[in-house]
Amino acid sequence: MEITLKGDMKIENVPSLKQKALRINLNENIYGTFAEIGAGQETVRQFFRAGGASKTIAKSMSAYDKDFSDSIYGIESDKRYVTEARLRKMLNHEIGLIEQRISRDKHPNKLFFSFANTVATIDFAKKFKGHGWVGIKYQVEPDQPYNDIVLHLRFKENDARLQQETLGILGTNLIYGAYYKYNEPKKLLRYLYDHLDKDQIEIDTINFSGPVFEKVDNRLMSLQLVKNEMTDAVMFAPDGNNVLPARVLYKKNILTLRGSFRPVTKVNMDMYEKSYNMFIKENRVDTKKTQVIFEITLSNLRAEGEIDEQDFMDRARLLCSLGQTVLISNFQEYYKLVEYFSQYSKNRMGLAMGVNNLIDIFDEKYYRHLSGGILEAFGKLFFKDLRVYLYPMEHDDGSITNSENLKVHPRMKELYKFFKYNGKVVDIADFDPNILSIFSRTVLGMISNNEPGWEEMLPKGVAKLIKQQSLFGCETEEVLHKKTKISKT
Repeated sequence: MEITLKGDMKIENVPSLKQKALRINLNENIYGTFAEIGAGQETVRQFFRAGGASKTIAKSMSAYDKDFSDSIYGIESDKRYVTEARLRKMLNHEIGLIEQRISRDKHPNKLFFSFANTVATIDFAKKFKGHGWVGIKYQVEPDQPYNDIVLHLRFKENDARLQQETLGILGTNLIYGAYYKYNEPKKLLRYLYDHLDKDQIEIDTINFSGPVFEKVDNRLMSLQLVKNEMTDAVMFAPDGNNVLPARVLYKKNILTLRGSFRPVTKVNMDMYEKSYNMFIKENRVDTKKTQVIFEITLSNLRAEGEIDEQDFMDRARLLCSLGQTVLISNFQEYYKLVEYFSQYSKNRMGLAMGVNNLIDIFDEKYYRHLSGGILEAFGKLFFKDLRVYLYPMEHDDGSITNSENLKVHPRMKELYKFFKYNGKVVDIADFDPNILSIFSRTVLGMISNNEPGWEEMLPKGVAKLIKQQSLFGCETEEVLHKKTKISKT
């Protein structure tokens, strides 16, 4: 790759698609198959055009007909074709065929790969823009097990032909990065957008596995997707693994709690439990189709300076340990969060929040970028079947603020009354008065200063995890014991 100088800065020249494909083709050991369903043979086309493809391509195919595809890869239990399960079946099947048909004795140095995608491009009505799964299963050493990179994408363009071309570019970038940037996964992630714009495509899930990615934390890689603005939000399941937001949110009733959760406290969990009990009693809310989301917005983390990735991981890990689903988003304003959920569900939604959060919602400064200002934002926020569950705030003098005595800016008073008395804002009445004085920042300070008593402010099991894993600057009992011993001597 050439390097050019601009002033005192070094700027990398991005290799063209032809250069990337040709470098792969000219590597005498890289050899594999392309299986592409739903948008033509767009990735393999780049390699055929570059020249020397006979040294790289064992087979190219598109089992476009569903019955034909089923006869090759089997029938999915959900009868769907654009799924992660389908993609992985394609990758495994094609690798199996290479292993069967190409002799290792004859080709001891070959690095086998299988590239596959299964996608649905934009429909004729242009209501559904399309999405897909893309992946590669490959070796970097002939005697090593296979590595996998699997990602989910959403198309943003409004033309099927453009989407096909975009898919071909992404696929070429993925194959090139898999072989030449696997030891720098964060760079590999950024290079997926070579010759692409973020207005063309969104990558909202990616997972790395295999021997060369043993030290890669897929949750941190998901954070990179949000940090690099490749997607608006990523999601972690209670088991701590990445999960596709669409899979979790589709046609669900959604209750969301936003916070720093640094760390998660008894107040956070009381807010969740009490708001959930209220939410499931609402009309048209089916408990079997209800999803609770704990959301951390990266926009607030950015406001605090450079994002501490380990600190972020600590927050998510604790929430997942409590059996919660975690969303990391780029949304500063609540109405953007509601719009995001509305992509996947038209069912009832609820927002559980504290008094300060609600006051912020009625602050005009957050909506100056909108031509319709706060009214436009509220139209987007409350026109949905949405309700705010308000958790009270206790002051130093023992007084409590709730929806009845909450004070907003004088210009916002009538607007607040309108939503309040139309039932869009309701108080969480059966809160636990004994924990109102607990704040995450207080707990964090006590942990940092090794002050006693913070453990009782957290949900069961959380303090133990913090101590075991030395989270939030907490020193283990062993370290504290050593310090005490040294100070006594």
